[in-house]
Amino acid sequence: MKFNLIKKDKFTKSRVGILITDHGSMETPIFMPVATKGAIQCVSKHELEKIGYKMILGNAYHLFFYPGVEVLHKIKGLHSFMNWHQSILTDSGGFQIFSMKKLNKITEEGVQFKSIFNGSLHFFYPEKSMKIQRIIGGDLIMAFDDCPPYPCSYIEAKKSLIRTHLWLKKCANYLKNNPEIYNHKQSLFPIVHGSVYPDLRKSSVETVSLIQEYDGYAIGGLSLGEKKEDTQYIINIITDQLPENKPRYLMGVGNPSDILEAISLGIDMFDCVIPTRNGRHGLLFTWKGILNIKNSKWKKDFSCLDEFGTSYVDKTYSKSYVRHLFYSKENLAQQIATIHNLNFYFHLMKTAREKILKNTFVHWKKSIIPILMHRL
Repeated sequence: MKFNLIKKDKFTKSRVGILITDHGSMETPIFMPVATKGAIQCVSKHELEKIGYKMILGNAYHLFFYPGVEVLHKIKGLHSFMNWHQSILTDSGGFQIFSMKKLNKITEEGVQFKSIFNGSLHFFYPEKSMKIQRIIGGDLIMAFDDCPPYPCSYIEAKKSLIRTHLWLKKCANYLKNNPEIYNHKQSLFPIVHGSVYPDLRKSSVETVSLIQEYDGYAIGGLSLGEKKEDTQYIINIITDQLPENKPRYLMGVGNPSDILEAISLGIDMFDCVIPTRNGRHGLLFTWKGILNIKNSKWKKDFSCLDEFGTSYVDKTYSKSYVRHLFYSKENLAQQIATIHNLNFYFHLMKTAREKILKNTFVHWKKSIIPILMHRL
């Protein structure tokens, strides 16, 4: 993997770059749709390609259970299984495991947990997560980490951080001794943790930098319920320390306003289920605000779904019709809304890049965020 920094904004820490993997190149900042089980819900890969997406996210935890590593290994990875020729990033599965506190037991070696699918008992540890991700075949793979909950005490956050750093060393050693099994390079991203404690976050950046040099860096454990000011403060501290010539990935964020704020603080990569999940519930992101298509006000509104939208669904279908589809429980409703939201996110990132290149990002961000958050 390579990262070329093209332009830095004059007034913020926002930047534009080119991220290159063995499956292609893409402009940053970039948003990655979440294909947890190897699919974006309600949308085919052809729709993703039509919109222009170059990278998606798969999850090691879910793919480990379904379809299973045996299937993925036999077909030579998730790229082949999906017939997806662009890039893939894989999450280690750590967040899913640690989010189920009542079902797991954490030790220094790893985590014992019960499957949410059938209750079977399993043990995940750094080397196993790396082996699974080798088999999945993601271009960018995440280190196995201990994601602390929010809120948590300073002592709890520090213990979690020590464990994360210990596991990172094991992840790096495993990959060093077990090369790629397919014909493309896989790049390991360490995950910076430390909850909302600035000194722990700084310590995390310093520690991962000493272990080895990485192709990029991920930031985890944010947007878990803390105040937005705290989120932005922590991001700012971290990006001040991370190397400028490597991409920064903010995990699990988020809504459009949070993404734009993070871009201004130097973040390059994002993923989140919000555009797809909200779409399936009838919430559409538009350049005029958030539209709840299920509201009765749209029942007799025969205007196009989104007059400023650039997807074919925006001009093809009316608000009244899409509302009708939701109330009729037609699958087409969720498909239309998901395509619309993914298209909106794609063009949000494209517009952000254009504004950074013109040095107008900060003014645009301040003017557009209140509009994006407005409820129609």
